[in-house]
Amino acid sequence: MILQDFFFKSHILLVDDIQDTLDKQILLYPKHSTRVIKNEEKDEFQIAQAQTAIKEAYIATSEVKYIFLCGATFRVEAQNALLKILEEPPLNIVFIILTNLKNTLLPTIYSRLPYKNLKIFEIKNESNLNIKKLDLKDIYNFLKDNQKLSKNDAKIIVEEILIKIKNEKIELKEKELEVFSKSIKLLDLNSKPVNVLTLLLLTLFNKKI
Repeated sequence: MILQDFFFKSHILLVDDIQDTLDKQILLYPKHSTRVIKNEEKDEFQIAQAQTAIKEAYIATSEVKYIFLCGATFRVEAQNALLKILEEPPLNIVFIILTNLKNTLLPTIYSRLPYKNLKIFEIKNESNLNIKKLDLKDIYNFLKDNQKLSKNDAKIIVEEILIKIKNEKIELKEKELEVFSKSIKLLDLNSKPVNVLTLLLLTLFNKKI
């Protein structure tokens, strides 16, 4: 189905099967003004695909052009390359990101684009931390309880904190939002999860001050 609320603005679709969803969605968009960009060799969206998407977006069009960006995972470098054009797309350009999981996307992208969950089963969680009244005792206890987290579990916590912030409509400045992206990068580089979470939580605490 076409999501009418999203039809004229860039958005993210979370799906179980990327190719199956793409096959169904693309039939409902104007064929002459729809482009699909994906890695034909693997399920990872890489910098080459990002560069192709940017070039396609800057090809002038007098009507709306839909650019599907498809990948089970998105390389950090590719996302960073896309960030500016996703924030400020050229006239008549609508990006549609098809992926399986929210945490494959950087918070700087996920927090800026509306998303629709088309997965059959998914439990949406938000952090149980009280972000608005976060204090040092809360941070200490949280880190103590989660000091042996795995990298993937830490990524989930970063995502849950971001969901909490979005749900409670807490406004973050650009530098504060970048800490979420930095956290994911550090975890991908195998930094100690408890250290990454400490940085993130202290940033939110300092914002409150």
